[in-house]
Amino acid sequence: MVLGESVNEYEIIIIGLMGYFLLQGGAEFGGQMKASDLRAIELAGGKQAPVCIIETAAAPDNNHVRAGRNGRHWFQSLGAQLVSVAGVIDRTTANDPKNAARLSQSKLIYMLGGFPVYLAETLRETMCWTAMMAALDHGAVLAGSSAGAMVLCEHLFDPQKKEVVQGLGLLPGCCILPHHNTFGRQWAPQLQKDLPQATLIGIDEQTGMINDGPDHKWNVYGSGAVSVYQDNPLERHLVERHLAGTPFRY
Repeated sequence: MVLGESVNEYEIIIIGLMGYFLLQGGAEFGGQMKASDLRAIELAGGKQAPVCIIETAAAPDNNHVRAGRNGRHWFQSLGAQLVSVAGVIDRTTANDPKNAARLSQSKLIYMLGGFPVYLAETLRETMCWTAMMAALDHGAVLAGSSAGAMVLCEHLFDPQKKEVVQGLGLLPGCCILPHHNTFGRQWAPQLQKDLPQATLIGIDEQTGMINDGPDHKWNVYGSGAVSVYQDNPLERHLVERHLAGTPFRY
């Protein structure tokens, strides 16, 4: 993909969905992340809309209970009235009909940061993932911070093994570099070699992007920037840096 104003095949796939995506770069639940989360609540239908926190990515180091609690408290502090935690920590709970039913009725589904590959493999082809897709198709907001954003792409960088694996594929042709203003930008040289045809999207901490603009352009919210790397194999370099208030396509 290259930057431009024409709508391409990847954007057609995104536009075909009824809901919205919120992709965040990390350091969730604080500071300027408030701007994108408030917008997500608005898009979900307001403060009475059901919000569900998916704590899966924090399970490998047994941090899921604390992380889920923090997520619930954060959205409640923003005024959300109906906030729950999914209770999805492994493949068994990801195939629990009760968990799936809760997700299918949610209007804002938020995936926390943590271990991205574990998150992807836990959700892939499960009842909960099917429920999440049904919610999205009925207008829900599907959100993720750091690992939660990474898994939504076609390509997923495994920071532990330093290799690219298959993501969940909702955003074709791209790969997200979270924490881009700290350590995430260091992944770019390897990914430029491993994914010569993909678009790399670097998202700073306390920064989010939502496809809520005209024709589903992306808008930036928060204190940082979204950086898009062009997929030109002859001259890979940083081509666009988008701040809040600058809608863009990738």
